[in-house]
Formats: sequence, structure tokens, C-alpha cells
Amino acid sequence: MGEIKSAFEKAMERVGGIGEPSKEEKLQWKYVPEGQKLAAAYLKEDTNLLNELGKFKDEERRFVTRGLEEVLLRNITLPLNESAKKSNKKAMDAIKTIKKDKAALENIYTKMRRVFDHHAQQGEQQRKQAYEMLKQEFQLRMQQAMQQQGLPPGTKINVESQPQFQDEWRRTVAHLDGQYSTLLEEYRREIEAIR
Repeated sequence: MGEIKSAFEKAMERVGGIGEPSKEEKLQWKYVPEGQKLAAAYLKEDTNLLNELGKFKDEERRFVTRGLEEVLLRNITLPLNESAKKSNKKAMDAIKTIKKDKAALENIYTKMRRVFDHHAQQGEQQRKQAYEMLKQEFQLRMQQAMQQQGLPPGTKINVESQPQFQDEWRRTVAHLDGQYSTLLEEYRREIEAIR
């Protein structure tokens, strides 16, 4: 009969097979978070990125830049308000300072700006139309439900304050914005590929 091993012993056997992390992995674990912190500081208080990056050795800077870029790219979102527009511009400007191929980056930024403009113009119009259609649909459903319960047909109910309406509206907005978000995600990946 074989020996029964504890869960700890099995886990230790698996860990033993992993081996010692490489120098590259150690640098990544240490300096990617440094870059993420640097990005957060920049987004909050205008840190000079080039000066800060200059404090790291070349081999470290590569990982710091990776962490910096991850956070900056995550902060480029659909500009739903003025604050988001400012945040986008700030993140895009910062990425421009750390990328070498400015022309390729500017081409992607042009596509992103088109998405932002389309979202602001046609997207707003689509949301208004969808909102009115949803509101009418809910009013009709509420009237039918009230008639089935025998309530008088003229009773006023604010459908916009109903939780079901608000849930449905959130799903509709997520669907409408999802198309734009998918494009933005594609452009973020393109930016990551630029050196």
C-alpha cells in the first residue's frame, strides 16, 4: 500500500519543481509595481516622468516603463465627463513621452479620438433614443400591469424611478458603450505593441 501524503507535502513537491526565479522575473516583480506607483503619482500630481525614469538603470527602466504603461493605458476610457476627458489626455500625453515611435502612436491616437468623438456625438444620440424607447416600453408594461390589477387607467407612475427600469437602462448603456470599449481595448493592445 502506498504512502498517503498530506496536502502540504503535495504542494511542496509541486513548488520544488518550479525552481528558482530568473533574474528577469525578479526584476519584473520588483520594478513593474514601481512603474505602477509612478503612474499613479503622475496621474494625481504631475510628476515629471522622464526625470523619475532616469533614476532607474536601463535593465530596471524596462520593467518600470511596463508598469507605468499598464496603468496609463487602463486610465484611457470612454470620456463620459470632463474629468474623464482630462484623465485621457493626461494618460495619452504620458504614454507619448515614453514611446519612441511617435508617428505610429499618433496614428492610434487619431483612431481613439474618432471613437471618443463618435461616442460623444452619435453615442449620445443613440443613448437618448434608447432611453425614450425604454421609458415608453416600461410605461406600457406598467399600464398593462395596473389594468390587470384593476387599478384606474389614469394613475401616474414615474417609471424612471423603478429599480427594474434602472437595471434595464444600465444594461442598455453597457451594451451601447460596449462597442466603443471593444475598439478602445483593441487600440490599447496596439499601443502596447509600439516601442
